[in-house]
Amino acid sequence: MSTPADPRLLSILDYTYALPAERIAPAPLPDRDASRLLVYRQGELADHRFRELPTLLPPDALLVFNNTKVVRARLYLHKPSGGQIELFCLEPVAPHRAIEPAMQQTAECTWRCLVGNGKRWKTGPVQVSFTTADGQPATLEAERAAAEEGSSLIRFRWQPAELPFAQVLAGAGRLPLPPYLGRQATDDDDERYQTVYAAHDGAVAAPTAGLHFTPAVLAELARRGIASAQLTLHVGAGTFQPVKAGRMAEHPMHAEPISATRAVLRQLLGHAPRPVIAVGTTSLRTLESLYWLGCQVVRGGSLSGQVQQWEPYQPGADVPTATALQALLDELERRGDDTVQASTQLLIAPGYRFRVVQGLITNFHQPESTLLLLVAALLGPDWRRVYDHALQHDYRFLSYGDSSLLLP
Repeated sequence: MSTPADPRLLSILDYTYALPAERIAPAPLPDRDASRLLVYRQGELADHRFRELPTLLPPDALLVFNNTKVVRARLYLHKPSGGQIELFCLEPVAPHRAIEPAMQQTAECTWRCLVGNGKRWKTGPVQVSFTTADGQPATLEAERAAAEEGSSLIRFRWQPAELPFAQVLAGAGRLPLPPYLGRQATDDDDERYQTVYAAHDGAVAAPTAGLHFTPAVLAELARRGIASAQLTLHVGAGTFQPVKAGRMAEHPMHAEPISATRAVLRQLLGHAPRPVIAVGTTSLRTLESLYWLGCQVVRGGSLSGQVQQWEPYQPGADVPTATALQALLDELERRGDDTVQASTQLLIAPGYRFRVVQGLITNFHQPESTLLLLVAALLGPDWRRVYDHALQHDYRFLSYGDSSLLLP
């Protein structure tokens, strides 16, 4: 199979493999860093444990982590008759569209949600009672404001009204495990489907490559002098959206909010030409999106705040990496902003040329997924060797599965 010059012509059917159901990890291992780690280094494969990672990285690497925090976005509310309605919060609509102020909103707000048992919910509010973290009783009420294709706008109100919505979800909601696990979240999932460095509420799915890190692994990385940085991409439910289009040009990539500080941009600029290794596909997409945001400033003198799906594949679209990152940093300083906040629809597929990232730590992804396309873009045809090796050597797959270190 040859890769078309234009990734929009790719067929997702060329990026598939047979994944037996028994290879999908249903739950995490007792110890995060006991998971296996398949290392791909310039074409060579080797089997390790994740706790060995500090000894396997280039000593001059910069590791970049996504510090998003998964919110308890799945809600079960009840009609006055007792019937149950399930809501899955996708994204805020009003009064804030940006995720972080939306999580701090008090009294009421509107979100776009998926609705379970929606046909049984004609009109009127549904409600649930819960207990806050400090033990006070509280109630959450939801009413359907408008129906949209595939989702609904839901208006939430709650008491006590001074509670931020983040605390409402923490008390009333449940963790939204990936649908392919086919089970409800447990108390163990509340801890294990969250990275140990999670800091900013807003994701509805975990950045799963980070689930393997422990305080001990992080301390050993620091002891060895391996640099690190943190940025944020709030993972949306679109990460599980299957590719159904015959050609990738017909697949709409979901948008996700990203943010990075000026300090991170300076760190990236000062680290070149040493390797930058992304912890997870979300960190990688954020890093590459920062480059394209910088290109917008270089080309047009302004920052649009969004990276479009096919932006990197336009003729003559790019500029030198340092030029783009410096332009983005200069623009933030000109505005007096410490943080770039934007959204990205960036689709990385074979044919993409990486500008910021030289390596990736990531789990093993679903067949025919945009995440698998990203791995194929990084490794070329060798992605099949990596996945064949993992299948033949009993690696565990998907969110709670094992990991890989990819250094092409």
